[in-house]
Amino acid sequence: MAYDFDPTVQTWLWLAFFASFAVKMPMWPVHTWLPDAHVQAPTAGSVILAGVLLKMGGYGFIRFSLPMFPEASAQFAPLVFALSMIAVVVTSLIALVQHDMKKLIAYSSVAHMAIVTIGLFAFNPQGLEGAMIVMLSHGLVSGALFLCVGVIYDRLHTREIDRYGGLSINMPYYALFFLLFTMASIGLPGTSGFVGEFLSLAGIYQVSSWVAFVCTTGIILGAAYMLYLYRRVAFGEQKNADAAAMPDLDKREWFLLAPIAAVVLWMGVYPESFMAPMRADIAALDARLARAKPEGDAHLTAPKPKAATATDEHAAHGGAH
Repeated sequence: MAYDFDPTVQTWLWLAFFASFAVKMPMWPVHTWLPDAHVQAPTAGSVILAGVLLKMGGYGFIRFSLPMFPEASAQFAPLVFALSMIAVVVTSLIALVQHDMKKLIAYSSVAHMAIVTIGLFAFNPQGLEGAMIVMLSHGLVSGALFLCVGVIYDRLHTREIDRYGGLSINMPYYALFFLLFTMASIGLPGTSGFVGEFLSLAGIYQVSSWVAFVCTTGIILGAAYMLYLYRRVAFGEQKNADAAAMPDLDKREWFLLAPIAAVVLWMGVYPESFMAPMRADIAALDARLARAKPEGDAHLTAPKPKAATATDEHAAHGGAH
């Protein structure tokens, strides 16, 4: 191809590109800007940041790092795996103790984007497809969760989780949408979150069962912090009279949330409609990466049939007689 670089040059170019893409993803430990950015941004800014801008890092890996520097990508795959495993576990634990709804969702985004890098550097079609579906799903689900935060922030002007509670009583439709997007963030089968995470984890399992095991704990921790958030916001006793008096969704909010909910369910029930258009490009990228796949794939390849020996031939003829 026109961009076949020398392996030594690939190493330095990969590191230079990685320095920018890792920040944009964001990968641990260069993720610290994201929670503060979400807290300071208005609702629309958080939706654009989570739904579009974070995916630019993943796009950079897919469009530049992997096809242009395949040998360097294979060389640094263990580094990406290590950073991604740390991100999945550490940021999920940090999300579990947050009191600000936006910060909790922001830290969950770091954990989800780590699943993307895991899938990309698995160097197989399942991982690549899973990473792309995770990016599509996360753009919808995370954006919708920030919209849900914005809905109640506009009414009460606070993001503190403890100021809410029992919203399913006076805001049942809001609680329903919030529940759907919470389940999609966890990766419930039938929602968009399940498809991408399952494919990414299936892809990385072919490379390393230990990496897959550690990253799977992110699903368990994700269920912990998202269900904990939902319980404190939607269920329980209504201790705040202002929160108990908040009206349910208006027409504008229905118009924002309903289409996203429909696509989240559509992607979860019939993901092939989203995967089919990208399959040819994924196959081309996989062929490009085939020569540089990590050694971890070696134990998965089928053993070659051994050549027949004279003893085998003699035994075969003897059996025929």
